[in-house]
Amino acid sequence: MPFHPCPVSEERKPALVAETPTYRHRYFRSIHDAGLDWDRVAPATDIFLQRAYLSILEKNPPLGMRFGYLIFYCDTDPVGVALCQIKYFKGDDNIQEQDRQTKDPCFFTSLSAWFKRRVAGQLAADILICGNMLLTGEHGFYFDSGKIAPEKAAVLLENALEQVANESDRSGERMPVILVKDIAPAQQRPRQHLIRKDYVEFEIQPNMVLHLPFRSFDDYLGAMSTKYRTRAKRAFKKAVGLVKQELTLAEIEQELPRLYALYRDIANNAGFNMVDLNERYLLALKRDMPEQFRMFGYYLDGQLVAFYTVILNGSELEAHFLGYDKTHNHDRQLYLNILYDIVRIGIDHQCSDIVFARTALEIKSSIGAIPHNLCCYLRHRNPLVNRFTGTLLEYIKPVEEWLPRHPFKSESEPEMDEAVTA
Repeated sequence: MPFHPCPVSEERKPALVAETPTYRHRYFRSIHDAGLDWDRVAPATDIFLQRAYLSILEKNPPLGMRFGYLIFYCDTDPVGVALCQIKYFKGDDNIQEQDRQTKDPCFFTSLSAWFKRRVAGQLAADILICGNMLLTGEHGFYFDSGKIAPEKAAVLLENALEQVANESDRSGERMPVILVKDIAPAQQRPRQHLIRKDYVEFEIQPNMVLHLPFRSFDDYLGAMSTKYRTRAKRAFKKAVGLVKQELTLAEIEQELPRLYALYRDIANNAGFNMVDLNERYLLALKRDMPEQFRMFGYYLDGQLVAFYTVILNGSELEAHFLGYDKTHNHDRQLYLNILYDIVRIGIDHQCSDIVFARTALEIKSSIGAIPHNLCCYLRHRNPLVNRFTGTLLEYIKPVEEWLPRHPFKSESEPEMDEAVTA
């Protein structure tokens, strides 16, 4: 009888189980310490999240500002970065005294301004800001969408900010308020998550952006209606006699006291100002980023009466800080000429857009810029206080009433008030 051995069953192999990735973050006090991991994930298309720019800002900080840098990891692979700025904020120090300079103010205007100062005076603390207070736009954080889902990124960011604030409490640096600055309405995931975590959503002035489909400055003027083209030419005539020139590093250093005085004169009348620019910040940009940063001056009878700065950021041109002598602004149309000259530079560089930022909304719209809304998110870490945060924000946030202008031929509007040109 033939022998038939009993079959031996094969050893059962364990099923393959996908490992769950581990997400974490690291927090640095210096962009130098963030090192190559920051470079590996920071977007090449945004100069304001790259170490070269952030190093300049860190070495030349606005008054009372400190910095922090978050890198987010999936296992060992960096997948996101976030810029933190820590700024001491006292509401009534940041609201300018324009209403006190009015000779005979309306009673209700004075009452509102007085109440605003009283309410703002109650707000004094270090604020943990995710974003850049020197810029307008989405320059606060970035996640590689090919490596991490937006909803996961939103959770990581919010958790990391809360942990930074908690650790600051333990070290004696209290940060009772967290602000996430400038998120576009289309960014649904981070917006929804922050709202779920009791952040108050609010808007201030929109970012004014000019799209540039023009091949030349003449094409730009030619696209305007007769009214606005005539207005532009009138402004150019008023600038006759001004000497306009790009400033070298040596010239910037020589003119530094005058440049800073012109900047301060405009900043002091901005109505609401949380940033006191470091006097050497613009000089450092010219020294360390000469290919991206440019400064131009207007001279009248040998004296500097205005300046403006621009930064090339990939396909965009960023209109950065400026200043001018207000006593010459009306007769020489300094501010309006600055705006037109920035348009000329953007077209010459074949930029897709010019970012004109916030403030002076109506005059910027009169040269073709359109508003892009941005949302900010604020949370007081005391739940009871946070219940009233939305109400307080309504009292301290700047309000600028303005009428959008439509300078191009394809658009129509009522006649423009000449006060817009002032």
